[in-house]
Amino acid sequence: MVFVTLTTIAIAMTFLYRSNGFVSIHFYIATALGIGFTILLMSALMGLVFLSAGTGYDDAIIDPLEDERKN
Repeated sequence: MVFVTLTTIAIAMTFLYRSNGFVSIHFYIATALGIGFTILLMSALMGLVFLSAGTGYDDAIIDPLEDERKN
């Protein structure tokens, strides 16, 4: 995911530079950090979802409404 994140940041920075020119270095740093943090956080959370589903923690939860849904 790091490779995908860095590729996405490079594409976004290239697009922003071509459309706006050099605005401010702070603009580009904030944009790169925002994109990078968002994508890496999303991949970590998706990894936790797959880990939770794969280990059986999702099946072990007691559902008090299970009887009502079957009817």
